[in-house]
Amino acid sequence: MGVAPAPGPLVTVEQVDGFAVLTLNDPAHRNALSYEMSCAIAEAVELVLAADAGAIVLTAAPPVFCAGGNLDDLIAPRVPLADTYAGMLALAHAPVPTIAAVGGAAIGAGVNLPLACDIIIAGESASFDPRFLDVGIAPGGGHLWRLAGRIGTQGAAALVLCGDRLTGAEAARSGLAWRCVPDDELTAVATRLARRAAGRQHDLVARTKETLRTTAALADADAAVAAELVVQQWSVDRPGFADHVRGIRDRLRAPRSA
Repeated sequence: MGVAPAPGPLVTVEQVDGFAVLTLNDPAHRNALSYEMSCAIAEAVELVLAADAGAIVLTAAPPVFCAGGNLDDLIAPRVPLADTYAGMLALAHAPVPTIAAVGGAAIGAGVNLPLACDIIIAGESASFDPRFLDVGIAPGGGHLWRLAGRIGTQGAAALVLCGDRLTGAEAARSGLAWRCVPDDELTAVATRLARRAAGRQHDLVARTKETLRTTAALADADAAVAAELVVQQWSVDRPGFADHVRGIRDRLRAPRSA
């Protein structure tokens, strides 16, 4: 993998095979989500999207994925709270598939980063521990909404209100993560998904991701059918669509060599 120019030492950026890997790179501070870290994530996302990355993998230098918000910033705020959401929101609003490869602990606001991604792959060492109330602060950045969307209001209550935590395996069983894999396979599994997504037509992937989000908020199947039809019709009307399908058909019909 070649290392592309990164926005700063807090986040490294690797671009390969049409996708990008962003690595939180402040292990001395347990990759805490300081204002500088948040800005670095946002800048990295902007950088790779401008370079036409077809997918983004978010990972972190071990042993901790992200220890949450910077405590000094909470004691003496330098910016409004909303400004500290920049990195998480950049991931959440990215038009390409985003995959969090979580090894080690994600704590407090550090859970917001994987929650902002489309897919979470958890290593066996992973843990998810919101812990906001232990610090005396209510969750922010859409944490409760995203968490409840994955594991329901009961699960969100158990983690946030009662201080429960999930291991990587428990996260996969509850739906918080897509799957749990051995730590030494974590990067390979996440990048395999990213490579597959990046190899598809970028405009089609972006419109499909947008439709996935739109239909998730609809109340009934008929509304979803109508919403999907608009995008499906757009997809078949694109220049080159018939040639693309014809090529697939011809390959399927070609005789196989013995």
